[in-house]
Amino acid sequence: MTLSIQVGIIVAYLCLALVVGVVAYRMTDRTAEDFYLASRTFGTVVLLFTTFATLLSAFTFFAGPNIAYHEGPEWILVMGLMDGIIFAILWYVIGYKQWLLGRQYDYVTLGEMLGDRFASRRLRGLVAGVSLLWLFPYVMLQQVGAGTALAALTEGALPYAVGAGLITAFMILYVVVAGMRGIAWTDTLQGAFMLVTTWVAMIWVLAVVGGPGVATAALEAEATQHLALGSEFYTVQWMLSTAIVIGFGVAMFPQVNQRFFVAGSRTVLKRSFALWPILCVLLFVPAFMLGAWARGLDVTVPEGGNVLPAVLAEFTPFWFAALVIAGAMAAMMSSSDSMLLSGSSYFTRDIYRPFVDRSISDRREDLLARVGVVIFATAAFGASLWNPATLFELGDAAFSGFAQLALPVLVALYWRRTTRAGITAGIVASQLFYLANLFVDSIVAAIELAGPVLGGLEPGLVALVTVVFQGTYLGWTAGLVGMGVGFVLTVGVSLATSPAAEERRAIYFDGLNAD
Repeated sequence: MTLSIQVGIIVAYLCLALVVGVVAYRMTDRTAEDFYLASRTFGTVVLLFTTFATLLSAFTFFAGPNIAYHEGPEWILVMGLMDGIIFAILWYVIGYKQWLLGRQYDYVTLGEMLGDRFASRRLRGLVAGVSLLWLFPYVMLQQVGAGTALAALTEGALPYAVGAGLITAFMILYVVVAGMRGIAWTDTLQGAFMLVTTWVAMIWVLAVVGGPGVATAALEAEATQHLALGSEFYTVQWMLSTAIVIGFGVAMFPQVNQRFFVAGSRTVLKRSFALWPILCVLLFVPAFMLGAWARGLDVTVPEGGNVLPAVLAEFTPFWFAALVIAGAMAAMMSSSDSMLLSGSSYFTRDIYRPFVDRSISDRREDLLARVGVVIFATAAFGASLWNPATLFELGDAAFSGFAQLALPVLVALYWRRTTRAGITAGIVASQLFYLANLFVDSIVAAIELAGPVLGGLEPGLVALVTVVFQGTYLGWTAGLVGMGVGFVLTVGVSLATSPAAEERRAIYFDGLNAD
């Protein structure tokens, strides 16, 4: 009976989101721009909450509390404070300029914007290809999070594959039906819902255990080091690296970056990024503190499981725990559906249209986008069933990969001297540097396997690779160092090369206004 009620609550909530999508579909024009950007008409509340809910992923609800549980609540400083402020600044510095350009030239994707400026369909395809590469593990992250959450909530009665499959099915249905307008409507609902339920969950748990003083004392007795600022895990270099990489990575996430184009006015855009840090603190403080306090409250967290479902199951009624997990799954769906929508636009507009069929009609592109959503989501689901990494590893890889795009894009937006060769070199080199750090063990294994062919060069190559691609550099992460590589090469190669004759160097600077 309990299981039926839990599953019923979750499915009912997801169905409610689907109904909103159907209503939005009836109001959607059958054009690619309306499907992708809701005709650029968002107001402050919708823009703020759709961006907020788009980022409320399994990384927020499960990986974050898990880190706070194991390592201490300083994660609030990284994600809740530093990252919130960094992204708000980037929303102004990058987002406002993109919004102006989008209004002027009707850009839908980041690749369109860069490809037009540098007169290069290859650059356009490169940006889209890189974005789709890193989007894949982040879609997987939502599926892995949903699968583990449902398995934990139902104590294994619903296996991991069912939870991952459930959210995959709903997000495919939702994106194919709703488009950006429906996604934004449900994002607003789900963002507000998760803010309320997370605070209610924290208050409920604290009321049961005797208040924040009792919970903090229990944490101190169990893990004194969690109440001290800094540790072997929370080094200054790691915290700064992680906050910077996540902030810059978020700005390049396709589902976030496209929201820079959709504001109805300059006032809407500026109000939204001004309120952003407040929303981050309001959500992350209760979510991460629940994870930290759980360490001292004798909450049993299964090996490889997530602390948030465990603490809810321990201290709240089963129906409330199911409601919060339903909201978390809906938030994951909000993140996934936005990613799938943006990913389909990157594929259709930046890869299919310039390289396969330049004369594709709006209606055909709209159909192709919906088919692409089904293929991409299904592929990610299949990958999520095959030995997935931890939620933090998946999220960190995606944030760091996207962050490599940020500085070349920022330089191009504000420095007229940027050349096509410069931005291309910056993007390619930083991506290769980060990928090499991510897969250094595989590179070493490949060198060792090719030992007989290399004729004695194997030991030297292995030593060189392990020295250059060591994962961290004096405590700073490879993601941050890679950003530096991209910046230096973008500027350096631009200084050393001449702009191509067909580059449109003036369009990022001349004639832009908000009127």
